Amino acid sequence: MTKIIQHSGGCHCGKIRFKVTAAAAIKAVKCNCSICSQSGFLHLIVSAENFELLSGKNSLTNYQFNSKTAHHLFCKHCGVKSFYIPRSHPSGYSVNINCLDPETIHSISIEDFDGENWEDSISSLIS
Repeated sequence: MTKIIQHSGGCHCGKIRFKVTAAAAIKAVKCNCSICSQSGFLHLIVSAENFELLSGKNSLTNYQFNSKTAHHLFCKHCGVKSFYIPRSHPSGYSVNINCLDPETIHSISIEDFDGENWEDSISSLIS
């Protein structure tokens, strides 16, 4: 049985803070697309109901590219993207596990995703 808990996290400067409800044993996704590989983003994808922005809404700035479906949300002050609205799950959030406070993380397993070939690979992420 997977233990579900609340994790907290935020950006580097602390202006952005959030909480996310997810397993203590996190299953993360490592994507090799251009933005994820360059930023080192490790995905924990959750539904909107399992994510709450606690502070910093006015400190977020949005970046979009290519299909303009994803909303890459960065802290205006420190530049860290601690979460965003992904193209693969536009009604949810992808949280960067590197931005979670470590105290609640029991373990992390990482699965690769071929984001360079998104259209051919997306079914493996959605199913």
